[in-house]
Parts: sequence; C-alpha cells; structure tokens
Amino acid sequence: MKYVALLTIIDQDKNKVHRPAHLDYVNRLYKEGKVFAVGPFTDGKGGMVIYEANTYEEAVVLAEQDPVVVEGARTVEVREWNALQLPME
Repeated sequence: MKYVALLTIIDQDKNKVHRPAHLDYVNRLYKEGKVFAVGPFTDGKGGMVIYEANTYEEAVVLAEQDPVVVEGARTVEVREWNALQLPME
C-alpha cells in the first residue's frame, strides 16, 4: 500500500542543515523498495514522500524517522493513498 507523507518546513535553518541527511535517508529507503516517489513543492515550503509500506503504522514510523522530522525542521502528516490505474473506464 502507498502512503503519502507531507513534510512542511517549520524551521528553514534546521532544514538547510538536515536536508542532506533527509536525501540520504529517502535514497536508502528507495533502494530498499520503501519509497515510491519523492520531491519538493514548488512553493519552497516543504515536500512529499510516497512510501510503500505494509501498514499505516509502518509508514508513520518511516516518516517520523526522517532526519528533518527528528531534528524539528519539518512536521509530517501521513495519509493512505489509493493510486488509481489510468486510463479509468
């Protein structure tokens, strides 16, 4: 199942410091098959990670272990996402 983590920046200075660790973290999880997609929002206020997880609880743990969350640079909201197959009939 896929879960969307919305990561909102609350401290720009901390975010700049911890962003490299965040990128390393999501890259490692991508290689492990735990991240489907990742990217920043164009308004510069945060970004999104789509996790592949067996349960909502697992997705929350993955999102809360992100260094930018642990270090207080960003808040996180995790939501289950039902990806539809296109084209829809």
